Amino acid sequence: MRRLSIMVTAAVLTAGLAAPAVAHPGGTGYGRATLTGFASLPAETFVPDSEPSGAAIGAGPFNGIAAPFAHQPVQGFSGVVNRRDGTFDVLSDNGYGNKANSADFLLRVHRIKPDTRTGKVEVLGGFNLSDPDRQVPFALTRADRVLTGADFDVESIQRMPDGTYWIGDEFGPWLLHFSAKGRLLQAPIALDGVRAPENPYLNGAQPNIASSKGFEGLVRSVDGRHLYPLLEGTVTGDTPGDLRFSEFDVRRGKYTGKRYVYRLESTANAIGDAIAVDRHRFLVIERDGGQGDTAEFKRIYLADTRDRDGDGLMDKTLVADLLDIANPKGLGGFGETFRFPFQTIEDVNLVDDRTLAVLNDNNFPFSSGRTAGKADDNEFITIRLSAPLHADQRAFR
Repeated sequence: MRRLSIMVTAAVLTAGLAAPAVAHPGGTGYGRATLTGFASLPAETFVPDSEPSGAAIGAGPFNGIAAPFAHQPVQGFSGVVNRRDGTFDVLSDNGYGNKANSADFLLRVHRIKPDTRTGKVEVLGGFNLSDPDRQVPFALTRADRVLTGADFDVESIQRMPDGTYWIGDEFGPWLLHFSAKGRLLQAPIALDGVRAPENPYLNGAQPNIASSKGFEGLVRSVDGRHLYPLLEGTVTGDTPGDLRFSEFDVRRGKYTGKRYVYRLESTANAIGDAIAVDRHRFLVIERDGGQGDTAEFKRIYLADTRDRDGDGLMDKTLVADLLDIANPKGLGGFGETFRFPFQTIEDVNLVDDRTLAVLNDNNFPFSSGRTAGKADDNEFITIRLSAPLHADQRAFR
């Protein structure tokens, strides 16, 4: 979740550019994407019979909504898993934007069912994340060891064939392994040489990655043997705009030492999510920090580790501009051009070889990218690419 005070203008976006990433040799092969489905979950949706939340964010109102809240909001979708039965698991963000104001936000995975025929998203249930077996070696916020947004900033999720979940965190950054019901199965796994400002083991040392710049994306390889966490920010000493894309061996439970480099189109940009297409190619959301009329860069790239041009970077091919989506059927009540103008777009998933599901993180109650002064809903869209991805069939499992 980016700090909401950061509003990126065109002047900022053109400043401090890293060397631009090139498209895959031979041209992009992708034109304008088309909107094929739209559904939304109202911003003021709460977990039934849950605890109060939002006591540390102030009274507001924020986009017309007063705080605190009587229950836990169903908000901040920062990761998605396609269960292939019409439902999706979605991961709530850390709460309200930072460690200090999110101690009463319970980290949770929700099960949702979008219906693009009715335009509505149904919440079927979910589970909180917890550490009853005391795998976390440092102090947690709650005595019952239910995890909160003051403990971890969870931003990405993958479901494994055995039903367990791997989740990427920004406070460490750490990889977290949970059971199918949300119980932490082992101690958080650090990325060697990278520490965020919130990391409890700094011991007076300087962090080498900025706050809220840890594991924003987490990819599961198509064969399920590796995870690839993608940092949102540049590690101190690396080329500005370059992001580490590291390889983690699931069977051995350790990093392999192999890593790739994803270069942002601008140092002012950030990534939102990533997912595997095949052994070498990955879809990556790259975005600016604008919302509404100030949103200028919200794109999905196909990134290839084979580095065919030999520049040491993942090759990038633009597959969809989320601010310029064709909408010939006027879905969602929008015009012929559909925009997904949210500050944080943090979920992409393969529906089929030409269709992607994309969701936003609504930063409840702070973001107002769809309508100024109105808290954003959680939106679920499907878009059809202009050409097939030729994805590995294992990417759809």
